[in-house]
Amino acid sequence: MRGAVLHAPGDVRVEQLEDPRVVEPTDAVVRASATCVCGSDLWPYRGINEVTEPTPIGHEYCGIVEEVGSDVTTVRPGQFVIVPFIASDGTCAHCRAGYQSACAHRVGVTGAQAELLRVPHADGTLVATPEVPSAELLPSLLTLSDVMATGWFAAVAAGVQPGMTVAVVGDGAVGLLGVLSAAQLGAERIIAMSRHEPRQRLATGFGATDIVTERGDEGVARIRDLTDGVGADAVLECVGTGESMDQAIRSTRPGGGVGFVGVPHGVEITGRQLFSTMVRLHGGPAPVRRFLPDLIDRVWSGTIDPGRVFDLTLPLDQAAEGYRAMDERRAVKALLTP
Repeated sequence: MRGAVLHAPGDVRVEQLEDPRVVEPTDAVVRASATCVCGSDLWPYRGINEVTEPTPIGHEYCGIVEEVGSDVTTVRPGQFVIVPFIASDGTCAHCRAGYQSACAHRVGVTGAQAELLRVPHADGTLVATPEVPSAELLPSLLTLSDVMATGWFAAVAAGVQPGMTVAVVGDGAVGLLGVLSAAQLGAERIIAMSRHEPRQRLATGFGATDIVTERGDEGVARIRDLTDGVGADAVLECVGTGESMDQAIRSTRPGGGVGFVGVPHGVEITGRQLFSTMVRLHGGPAPVRRFLPDLIDRVWSGTIDPGRVFDLTLPLDQAAEGYRAMDERRAVKALLTP
């Protein structure tokens, strides 16, 4: 099969790789209908996460089941499935509590920018759609494997409720879909922090009521101004830097919540800071599997169209250009077709 391999920072190549196969009786092999580049893939691409050897890359995936192991009972060949970015068995205490991304037997999905993918724990991980979808639904369904579900988790973790004022830090794909998630959960006012006009327009289309272009102290002051000095009821932190986390915490009213889903790099929070702000923090890698049935229904019914976040579509062979476009901020998110 063909698959994208990261050889070194800035060096992505599509190569011929060995076809995956069923190894354990709980495995499934899925053929890609669509895959994509994630913002978190840019950390190793930029050399911020060390790259020590050529590594197949990618973790957002949807497609058709080709083969299943002898113990798999919930999906069958020919079904279209969403593949969460962490495989979970669905039976451990953490899975039963709805935190499948912390499964005691979790396996990170890697090498998903490829034509075929082996998925462990197929019964606990994969969720099938009602039928094989049309091509028009593919982009939105693909977002459910990570980016839409991650934006949704940011909103849930922040405690978004109907009528609230919500601020979203970050205008990448996760932040934009965090705006959509907050709107779906009933937020009355949604403040999107963005300096880029195309992303501002998309945020407004997803439900943002206000745009804040300032950052740092000025950004915090602007949110305070918009909320009569109180701060937002809930803030979604969708970047992962020390500056973005500090901004999120300081933009939240006492007793409010921060949902943080940006992979942390250089984030340090003191106990004194948490104690004095009285802000609740919750987040981490999104438990995608928990949200999939509801999100699939919302996409299938046309209630949400998160696939609008893709503004670049390329064949898999041009994966390197997808990385370059996102790294240079020429694209919000690049979809790859096999």
